[in-house]
Amino acid sequence: MAGILKKIFGDGNQKQLKRLQKYVDLIEAKEPEMEKLSDDQLKQKTEEFKSRYENGESLDDMLVEAYAVVREASKRVLNMRPFPVQIMGAVALHEGNIAEMKTGEGKTLASTMPAYLNALSGKGVHIITVNEYLADRDAKEMGQLFEFLGLTVGFNANSLTKEEKREAYYCDITYGTNNEYGFDYLRDNMVLYKEQMVQRPLNFAIIDEVDSILIDEARTPLIISGSKQKSASLYEQANSFVITLKNETDYTYDEKTKGVQLTEEGINKAESYFNLENLYDLSNVSLTHHINQALKAHVSMHRDTDYVVEEDEVVIVDQFTGRLMKGRRYSDGLHQAIEAKEGLKIQNESMTLASITFQNFFRMYNKLSGMTGTAKTEEEEFRNIYNMDVIAIPTNKPIVRDDKPDMIYKSMEGKFKAAVQYIKERHEAGQPVLVGTVAVETSELISQLLKRAGVKHNVLNAKNHYREAEIIENAGQKGAVTIATNMAGRGTDIKLGEGVKELGGLAVIGTERHESRRIDNQLRGRAGRQGDPGLSQFYLSMEDELMRRFGSDNLSNMMERLGMDDTQPIESKMVSRAVESAQKRVEGNNFDARKTVLSYDDVLREQREIIYKQRFEVIDAEGNELREIIENMIESSVQRVVDTHTQDEDDANWDIQAIVEYLHGNILTPEDITEDDIKGKDVEEIIEAVMEKVRTKYDQKEEELSEEQMREFEKVILLRSVDTKWMDHIDQMDQLRQGIHLRAYGQNDPLREYQIEGFAMFEEMVASIEDEVAKYIMKAQIRDNLQRQAVVKNTQAVSGGQDEKKKVKKPYIKKTNVGRNDPCPCGSGKKYKNCHGN
Repeated sequence: MAGILKKIFGDGNQKQLKRLQKYVDLIEAKEPEMEKLSDDQLKQKTEEFKSRYENGESLDDMLVEAYAVVREASKRVLNMRPFPVQIMGAVALHEGNIAEMKTGEGKTLASTMPAYLNALSGKGVHIITVNEYLADRDAKEMGQLFEFLGLTVGFNANSLTKEEKREAYYCDITYGTNNEYGFDYLRDNMVLYKEQMVQRPLNFAIIDEVDSILIDEARTPLIISGSKQKSASLYEQANSFVITLKNETDYTYDEKTKGVQLTEEGINKAESYFNLENLYDLSNVSLTHHINQALKAHVSMHRDTDYVVEEDEVVIVDQFTGRLMKGRRYSDGLHQAIEAKEGLKIQNESMTLASITFQNFFRMYNKLSGMTGTAKTEEEEFRNIYNMDVIAIPTNKPIVRDDKPDMIYKSMEGKFKAAVQYIKERHEAGQPVLVGTVAVETSELISQLLKRAGVKHNVLNAKNHYREAEIIENAGQKGAVTIATNMAGRGTDIKLGEGVKELGGLAVIGTERHESRRIDNQLRGRAGRQGDPGLSQFYLSMEDELMRRFGSDNLSNMMERLGMDDTQPIESKMVSRAVESAQKRVEGNNFDARKTVLSYDDVLREQREIIYKQRFEVIDAEGNELREIIENMIESSVQRVVDTHTQDEDDANWDIQAIVEYLHGNILTPEDITEDDIKGKDVEEIIEAVMEKVRTKYDQKEEELSEEQMREFEKVILLRSVDTKWMDHIDQMDQLRQGIHLRAYGQNDPLREYQIEGFAMFEEMVASIEDEVAKYIMKAQIRDNLQRQAVVKNTQAVSGGQDEKKKVKKPYIKKTNVGRNDPCPCGSGKKYKNCHGN
């Protein structure tokens, strides 16, 4: 069917490439003209372009000439001439799309052209990378080119002061990491003075490794938090209880959903252990939560796979990159539950002051673009959520890598044996080998097996990624064997050493299929860069997580019937297709999950934008602007009270006394207003009479103070009320979201319920802010030394919600008749019970 549709409508990507080729031809044609220009004349082009832009010419109109200027400057400054395919990618980026360019095709150089063109508007360009090492490297290398052309370049490092950050953001082009841009946005919306803000309005972003940031980390919320004092004893009690529970008897674990649930037996045990009548009584909500988190910590969170323990601290391992994520903590008490599990000091829980997901942060840019080696498999998601098309750019030279069919073994032991034997053969022939693993523990296991086989190698995983660049740079040398966790080293290039091409190039060995085809493609793409030879081969087993979760039973039975043992693999395209089909199902599930999360996030996003906009108006206000805003807030507060007590159609039944009592307690004094002042008036007249008194009192306050003091007083009251109420609201919305799925049992749509209740809660918060502002503005005594103060001190930036990511099970080796006290077959030298048998 797809083939017929292609014939009728043509291949969309081919059409895009034909269109981009026209730009390439026009830019190529300008080369002789640009070559004639002196360095000074080439530099002057930047001012000429800026002037043309200010006079109404669009960036699109200047694209061909500007790109030709950048290419000529690149030849002179960097000694690099962009290939036609790099120019194609550069045009796709300017148009707000994703350029899929394979490893080694020069994405960094391609990004210089759209960055230069868009910087001409003077609104700033952000180039975003996955880590600071890459951002710093690219800012220095590509910065030479931009500075030659008269543009300023900044590097937004985590360690910069506010002044240095502001300077970096006000450069024409700013390099930095996704985390840093997101946190700066949140911090800017918590400042007390406009001068403390560092960012300009978000204009144009080019995201390197866009699939990693906008897909893999899409649901990761960036959180600014402050300490919430809570006793550690409840975590310890919950942990002591959970370690007494038995699988299946006291709790159930669903491997597909990673869900852990107490059984009836488990609930009875909890009630007996904690001396409770009913575990699910409302008064036990906190305890139930702690028990659930302790269960999750013990059953679905694995040491050396999901986290490592370093220097008596639990450090999260990023499942997608294999990097240690120092400074990040699991949210909602899970981190403390793991600390209790590992017998470590339990840190305070944190209170969320501000948060945003990458999905919502990056959608705020006027224009967004990205580049990566693998995005086509997620094209639908990029289009639906970010409105970006994925354009697959051809390679500069044809790919000659040999992608071999998967080798599938009956057990993990057979798989690892075969993989190690193959690695040894390649190594002895002098061919460099890159071994890709999914988990930290798998990389350590293979390392032990290679040691036993006498193969010298390097291990690049979450535990030693500080040597990352050095290890990756040497991975293409003759005889090198490198074991890399998942996508460790992403963004750095493996160049082949002398004589390696003749040996067949880099051999990439995958020890397990990832649940995302993109990650597998990233691993394959390490070999065969720029037309180099290379090969890729995946070794799988029926005991791999993906195979266990998605239909390996039939294959296992078939292997049994054929009498195949661990030394005989199935090497079949059919099996590879079955694996790919399983991966597509997981990708579909993950996409649906991200869409659902985004639907929920959008509720809070709309509210956040309203609050942040109003907050900025407060700190930006000059003169009498705030008095008008505050009077409107007081009027809203008064109206609510009056409406509440004047609902009866007969005005004789109106509760005028209650209205006046509220006004005396919150806005005016008994001297200011009495019941006689509003008796006999209709609703509108009552409100106007009250507001007349409010304005008179406001004028008196203005006379008592200098203009400057009064304006500062208004800002102090507004900021404190908005910040306090907003932080409480974020907490409440989080709690609402955690419990909303239960509405499905009542045949209600949880998302619809969340939207309705979230809106009602937001309206309540706004009313609460108005009431508080009205009270403090009208009642508070103003001190001479008035100062704006942050609601919470000792804040920290953390990347939360890590527990939402999919977990990777510990790999294991199954071997018949291994005694508990026998040596472990993995070769660690430990007893089986202390190693893979625990």
